[in-house]
Amino acid sequence: MIKEIDVQNPQQPSRRNFLSQSARVTAGGVLLASGMAGAAPAPANNVTCTDDPRRVTQFDASHYLLRNVRLEEGFEREGEMIIGTRTGLWTLEINHGKIVALQPANSATDSQLPAYDAGGLLLLPATRDMHIHLDKTFYGGPWQAPRPRKGKTIMDMIAREQQLIPQLLPTSVARAEAIIDLLHAKGTTVARSHCNIDPVSGLKSLEHLQIALEKHRNDFSCEIVAFPQHGLLHSQVDGLMREAMQMGVQFVGGLDPTNVDGAMEKSLDAMFRIALDTNTGVDIHLHETSPAGVAAVKYMIKTVKENPQLKGKVTLSHGFALATLSGDELDTVIRGMAEQQFSVASTIPLGKLTMPLPQLSAQGVNVMTGTDSVVDHWSPFGSGSMLEKASLYAQLYGNSDEFGLTRSLAIATGDVLPLDNNGKRQWPAVNDDAEMILVDASCSAEAVARVSDVKATFHQGRLVFGGVTQA
Repeated sequence: MIKEIDVQNPQQPSRRNFLSQSARVTAGGVLLASGMAGAAPAPANNVTCTDDPRRVTQFDASHYLLRNVRLEEGFEREGEMIIGTRTGLWTLEINHGKIVALQPANSATDSQLPAYDAGGLLLLPATRDMHIHLDKTFYGGPWQAPRPRKGKTIMDMIAREQQLIPQLLPTSVARAEAIIDLLHAKGTTVARSHCNIDPVSGLKSLEHLQIALEKHRNDFSCEIVAFPQHGLLHSQVDGLMREAMQMGVQFVGGLDPTNVDGAMEKSLDAMFRIALDTNTGVDIHLHETSPAGVAAVKYMIKTVKENPQLKGKVTLSHGFALATLSGDELDTVIRGMAEQQFSVASTIPLGKLTMPLPQLSAQGVNVMTGTDSVVDHWSPFGSGSMLEKASLYAQLYGNSDEFGLTRSLAIATGDVLPLDNNGKRQWPAVNDDAEMILVDASCSAEAVARVSDVKATFHQGRLVFGGVTQA
């Protein structure tokens, strides 16, 4: 009971080096975009040009038409085998952030509404970065690689961060905004950011993050997790955490209750107590791969079962302990997580252990992905691209065919897919939010496989990155 208290696939070991190299190449953006994906012809690369006088990178219209948008219409089959994706050109009517009408491009009627031309680019749902740290980063400043990690414990890294935080705070607003711009360029309009609550920065990191988010309230949506990076108990920040929750924060965070706080049940109880007292959700970093990590997951399932008001409000970030389980024990733990409506936020890590992400999804656990670090003292590799994460997911879990690639997109979009499993179009539909991106690809399978370029990003119908042509 809660007390009141004052990184992968073992079946494919030979692919490790290949996948590591592939991830680096993808992050560098040098994959060649090529190939066919069905009967519809692919749009020409760079269909919009920067010197076109009709090209617009911003517009004020809240009610407008977007013409010549490529939408997925169904799967191409050879017998029962899905071998491609059929697409067609459509006109969308957008009104105050909603898609209010769709018509085939060749049947669209004349309208007095402002009109913009997508030039045959593929429309996909905007992506969602559900685990990122916008408050502390080297991004937006001079290049700086992390210090060597070999032989360093998490406590060593925390000590390093305690020295860095005062250096980062003066520019943290500008750097958070720089990452938001990066996310827009990669197609992301919705995020969940963890924000340090620690004795070094107090509530300053949170205040600075909220300033950055307020400046982008019209082009970016972001939930905040109050994150006790230096340990909830270890750094004695229960009071600060409670103050943070009164500042509009949506989630209580936590961190490795055994390795950092040294008292698994006491640490988790303190975290859940704050969530219950403030009627908020929980999003805990759990990196532990020892038996203590498994025990922590089981204890959290038990706690939520005993406190039904927490059901559906707990996210397990990372959750590497799950990768140490197999057989009946794994099934039992996943079933418990599904029953209590847990979510898992995974960066789809490369390493010795494979996260059981497909098994989690199959049993009804909501699986999300995120960037985590964007060039900070933990890691220099974050690119901000959720399409890249979807591609990595497809590679790790063997989704190399047309159908598998289209399904892999779901981890990047909050389970929003253009076609359902039978190939019927389900997105976009009338009354859907206009959270969408234009991508230089013939279909979603190609976009995932090739990590295709994002040419325009729309948030609530507003163009927040890239450009379109004035029709």
